Amino acid sequence: MQNLKGKVVAVTGASEGIGKAIAIELAKNSVKVVLGARNSEQLEKVVEEIKSNGYEAIFLKTDVRNKVDLVQLVNLAVKQYGKLDVIVNNAGVAQISRIDELDIDGWEEMIDINLKGVLYGMAAAIPIFKQQQSGHIVNIISSSGIKIVPMQGVYAGTKNAVRTISEAFRQESDGRIRITGISPGYINTDFAVKSVKKTDEMKTAASEVVKQIAISPKAIADTVIYVISQPKDVEIGDIVIRPAVQN
Repeated sequence: MQNLKGKVVAVTGASEGIGKAIAIELAKNSVKVVLGARNSEQLEKVVEEIKSNGYEAIFLKTDVRNKVDLVQLVNLAVKQYGKLDVIVNNAGVAQISRIDELDIDGWEEMIDINLKGVLYGMAAAIPIFKQQQSGHIVNIISSSGIKIVPMQGVYAGTKNAVRTISEAFRQESDGRIRITGISPGYINTDFAVKSVKKTDEMKTAASEVVKQIAISPKAIADTVIYVISQPKDVEIGDIVIRPAVQN
């Protein structure tokens, strides 16, 4: 992974789950990580864990619903390390419900975080990438947008919007700024259980699915590493990473 050494990567939603795994695995590969999330206490623990193993990491409390927070996150990277090579737009939420249940607050939260939060991350990083004449955007999407199922309609809609925007940007770019979409399936985190706000029975069912078939978040971290370690003339587009038994 020679192409990774010395890279500076900003990661949103880095306090737990997939984002935390991405941060830790990148740091192990000599990447300087700049981490953002809403939970600053958990974020600080991730940074302490990374530093205790002799790697480099800094953090900033970041709410991706606030575009100023994303600007401050990428500016911190440049101030601390002199550049920003990659932004990983990982922060996301899911509110699982039928559309006719009209969970409008849940819809708005998913749109604000999953869609607008990604756009704000891109908007914060692109001016830096243009100035540097290089950069890489990695958007963590979801396999939910590939297979549409009941209860996930609006969530899948936000993820498919990111997929569309990512492909449009790829076509608009002259290649100096690359973009990759990574769509995880069931991953062994508490994300799926948190997405269920209804009955304990539904939470238990979600937990059982994760327990039985989910794969490690390291699989997504390894994919990020693969993607951003490519030579400058190679761009990896859409990737789906899911359990082999997930249909």
